[in-house]
Amino acid sequence: MGVVLLLLATGMGVRRAESVATTTETATFAAGCFWGVEKFVGELPGVVATRVGYTGGTTKQPTYEEVCTGQTGHAEAVEVTYDPARVSYEDLLEFFFTHHDPTTLNRQGNDVGTQYRSAIFTHNSRQEEAARRAIEILARSGVFRKPVVTRVEPAGDFFLAEDYHQKYLQKNPNGYCDIHLQSAKVREILRMAWQKPSNQGGK
Repeated sequence: MGVVLLLLATGMGVRRAESVATTTETATFAAGCFWGVEKFVGELPGVVATRVGYTGGTTKQPTYEEVCTGQTGHAEAVEVTYDPARVSYEDLLEFFFTHHDPTTLNRQGNDVGTQYRSAIFTHNSRQEEAARRAIEILARSGVFRKPVVTRVEPAGDFFLAEDYHQKYLQKNPNGYCDIHLQSAKVREILRMAWQKPSNQGGK
């Protein structure tokens, strides 16, 4: 929940300031290396804040080195705080499915391991429904040559990654992170399906 101050003006100038509550929501995605995902999702209009961390595992307060072993069960993930009045959860799903390869199991390019798995961690039933519907739509469309292996899991504990990982590519413009951009057809297919009633199953 954020607060925006509005100055109420009259013919005689500013009269008073009132606070108006604005609601933000949270989304969590794992799509391989979290540096690149954070940078690009953070550039979307309506995204208020981002942070990278580890989720979906069993170890409490894991370190990067522990997560990299693949033994903690965590995925590198990005937590996104967004204003749903400016960017919808469906918009974020479109970003997710066009900025990594959702058909490679536990890997993105040269990054291999369960920590690089494709996963959507949902914060409520509406997000879960939208995520599962997106996967179904893409599977039926045939836009990918291989099956979508993205997992949909309830959001659990999110452990912040070390400070040097936060906004890494903004702080290190020459840094490298493997992002696998997908065809624009992926976004087009989802956008067309979102416009139809959900009881049509994206047909």
